[in-house]
Order: sequence, then structure tokens, then C-alpha cells
Amino acid sequence: MSGTEEKVEIDYSGLMRRLDEAKALIEDAQVTPEKRKAVLSARAQALAGSREEVRPAVLTVLAFHVGGERYAVPIEQVDHVLESRGLCGLPGAPRHVLGALVSRSRVVPVLDLRQLLGLEGGGMSDLSKVVVVDVAGEAFGIAAEMVDGRQELLRSSLSQPPPGPFQFLTPDRLTVLDVVQLGIPAAERRG
Repeated sequence: MSGTEEKVEIDYSGLMRRLDEAKALIEDAQVTPEKRKAVLSARAQALAGSREEVRPAVLTVLAFHVGGERYAVPIEQVDHVLESRGLCGLPGAPRHVLGALVSRSRVVPVLDLRQLLGLEGGGMSDLSKVVVVDVAGEAFGIAAEMVDGRQELLRSSLSQPPPGPFQFLTPDRLTVLDVVQLGIPAAERRG
């Protein structure tokens, strides 16, 4: 602090007089309990209304890459994601079935979208992740090169996809897969 600051004197008696006047005004107002309740209720409703949030309709998905393209599956159908290590080939299986993994005490067939959809792609070493989905209690995996993670898509921005096992297409070319259609061939093979 510098020595040039002035001390301001406070008029305590004037402050006390103003407080007494304010108290007298409050006591003379004589607010009835009903009026008080109505005012408080109106204030509460005004505050609650100001906090209401309009959320746009969204579809939550798990996005991943396969064959240079971006795909997604609805998050409610995703069971888990795991590494593709331990994938065992299945002799005599169709080309689009890469093999099977044991996951959470059950055998999970793993599909290759590159073969199913006719995509370009490298070898098995490119497919490092498996997105395990559950359709009506039956699990199967979708081999992926990389998993982007959870995304929320505005439903208003989704368009109809081309024919195939697809649900939606986004403006940035993320294709949402129809896992029920993808799983139908697997269920038919089990007979």
C-alpha cells in the first residue's frame, strides 16, 4: 500500500438508521403466506423454464474403418471391442467369414466386410480390431482396421443409403450398418 491512500470515514449511525427503515418497510408489507407461496412458485417455474434444453434427436454409434471406408453400428447393438489376436480360421467357411474368436466364454464368428461388400483391402494384418455385436442374443464380430469410437449423429442429417446391409448414410460418408441384415447369413448357416 502506498501512503497516498485516504481513509474514508463510515457513518455507522446513518447505516443503522437505513437498516431500521428497511426493516420497518418489510414488516409493514405484511405478505400473506398465500401470496408468498404464489410468488415463490412463479419464480421457481421461471427458473425451471430457463433451464429447459431442446436436444436434437441423435443416433449414437460406434464408428470404425474397413477397406478405406468409414462404417458404424448403433451403440446399443455393440457388445464390446477387442483385439483380433487369437483369430482362428474356420476351414470350409465362406470367404466373408475370417474365422472365430473366443470371447467372454463363447465362440464369436468374425465377418470381413471387405469380402461382403467388395471393398479393396490389405491382408489380415490390417484388421487389428473386432467389434462384437449382439443381435437377438447371437453375437458375431466385424473385423476393423481402426475404431474411431462413439459418435452422435443428428438424425436430421441422415439419408437413405444405397442398397445393401445399411441403415443410414451421413453427409461425410459414414455408413451406418444394419447389423440384423449382416447377421442373417450367420444365423442361416447355423441352421
